[in-house]
Amino acid sequence: MVVSLTDYSAALDYLFARTTGAWRFGLDRTLELLAMLGDPHVAVPVLHIAGTNGKGSSVATAAALLRAKGLRVGRYTSPHLCDFRERIVANGEPIPAESVTAFIERHLPDIERIGASFFEATTAMAFAHFASSGLDVALIETGLGGRLDSTNVVQPEAAGVTSIGIDHVEYLGDSLQSIAREKAGIFKAGRPAVIGEPDPEVADWLAESARSRGAVPIIASDIVSVGPATIHRAGTAFSLSARGTTAEVVTPLVGVHQAANFAFTVALLDAAGDRFRVTPAEAALAAPQIHLAGRFQRVGRWIFDVAHNPDGARTLAESLAATQGGEPLTTVLCVLGDKDWRAMLDLLGTVTTRFILTDALTAPGNRRWPLDEVLSLARARGFEAHAIADFESALRRAGEWGDTTLVTGSFHTVGDAMNVLQVSPLNG
Repeated sequence: MVVSLTDYSAALDYLFARTTGAWRFGLDRTLELLAMLGDPHVAVPVLHIAGTNGKGSSVATAAALLRAKGLRVGRYTSPHLCDFRERIVANGEPIPAESVTAFIERHLPDIERIGASFFEATTAMAFAHFASSGLDVALIETGLGGRLDSTNVVQPEAAGVTSIGIDHVEYLGDSLQSIAREKAGIFKAGRPAVIGEPDPEVADWLAESARSRGAVPIIASDIVSVGPATIHRAGTAFSLSARGTTAEVVTPLVGVHQAANFAFTVALLDAAGDRFRVTPAEAALAAPQIHLAGRFQRVGRWIFDVAHNPDGARTLAESLAATQGGEPLTTVLCVLGDKDWRAMLDLLGTVTTRFILTDALTAPGNRRWPLDEVLSLARARGFEAHAIADFESALRRAGEWGDTTLVTGSFHTVGDAMNVLQVSPLNG
């Protein structure tokens, strides 16, 4: 197959065309592609992070803390909100569009021959970019699961699992134990395995999986602790203790859970060794530099949050209850149809004045939720709800009330709103 790619848009069209079909697990294709690139995944020290919720917060926090130490840091995350380049960031700069185009043009024949998927090709691209960027460390977030995720080709300085929840049951199993086993697949023999999960039983499953793989399990709360968190509109405040010292920290990320995410991140850096370890005082000084688009991100009267499952909706509702002070809230909501949108609607209904139910512009056609059914359920629950299928019209209608307006339900929903409202996910 011969394909001519002359610009960034064409390169992305080619890549996204490789997302069709069922999710493909396994490491063979990624390893083969990386071997052709000279094994860039071993060129830079890696910290590997998995988990149902909290991965993004932990990566963003680790990036800020490590850059404050003077280290050059790479971040590989997914999905993106507005632009593919958000996935691959080297020392604060997204991968240049011309680098994406050049990678696809140069390696397209190998991608075709191997049959690499979108995520496999993107993972290889990220490692190649990091290897050529003179980085000191790369923070690698799993895409889905862990054991057979394309990112699991690394031998990390430390690996960590943030938390376990029920999600992606069609791929990972329908019990917490089976999901924990898949996430724990990133733990490697002889390497620290940091566990952030607060439930003791689930944490024990993760620790058992770590030991079975020859890894060294570390319960994050055993080495880093936090005091009670106070939430306000500008962030979350708490005390942080580690290695006999304590500091007062304010992270810009909003939510009681962000204190635990912060502690997990500090524990992960501690486990990775002296070069990456930070004291509570150092962490407190670096915390204001943390930025994570689409996680309770306020821009004017808009709040963007990518809560895409009941766990995420629950923490979002708790954060709203703590920060809104009873003020009216309009929620623009679009959830993918294969998620538990009923539970999410009920959770968000506890803090929402009115819903505007809509269809995100980029939501896959085969995963769209049943808008008429959602509207009927919302009204049956006693919620004020309006269904406006056209996404831009829904955003305009939300603006007519002049309330604080929340946009949530999926990465598609938040990313599309940011595009329409011209909000940059990289700097707000």
